[in-house]
Amino acid sequence: MKSICVFCGSNFNGDPTLLQAVEELSDLMVKKDIALVYGGGRVGVMGLIANQIMQKGGKAIGVIPEFLMNKEVGHEGLSELIITENMHQRKQKMADLSDGVITLPGGYGTMEEFFEVLTWLQLGLHHKPIGLLNVGGFYDPLLQQLDVMVAQKFLKPINRELVLSDDKAGTLIAKMELFDAQPDDVWFRDRNLT
Repeated sequence: MKSICVFCGSNFNGDPTLLQAVEELSDLMVKKDIALVYGGGRVGVMGLIANQIMQKGGKAIGVIPEFLMNKEVGHEGLSELIITENMHQRKQKMADLSDGVITLPGGYGTMEEFFEVLTWLQLGLHHKPIGLLNVGGFYDPLLQQLDVMVAQKFLKPINRELVLSDDKAGTLIAKMELFDAQPDDVWFRDRNLT
């Protein structure tokens, strides 16, 4: 992987465990020469990961819609800052620029971004690995909900397996490097529609 898109919050709750996870992830990305692609803000967890990458000599590419430049305080100290017209273009651009996705703790926006690229993977629109960095068990309830979806037959087990997760950045990236969805449209193949 040459680049990883990191979805994360524009807020930071001060959790030292999350700060340590950001530091470990940024260390690993710089060491492996993996560029950061992210939402372009300089506040919250977004700002933390971007600053860490830049301070360690890595590459950080921000993608932010024009209307959020002031709200999320667009980061001017990046390798590159791309300004889009809207949120849809932002998500598409981040997906296009990355070879995989890691989701850190965040709020509605983080979840929306995660589920959109996950749905694209399920539909075979891309074949990139998607991981949850489960810092301090933050995503335990979400992972349990995915299992409920399987148990109640709203989600196929093959599609549940598309979500990689770990509480350690190194292990998660190792899983992502081994990931091979093989979906010529996993969702469609699973339904014998092709």
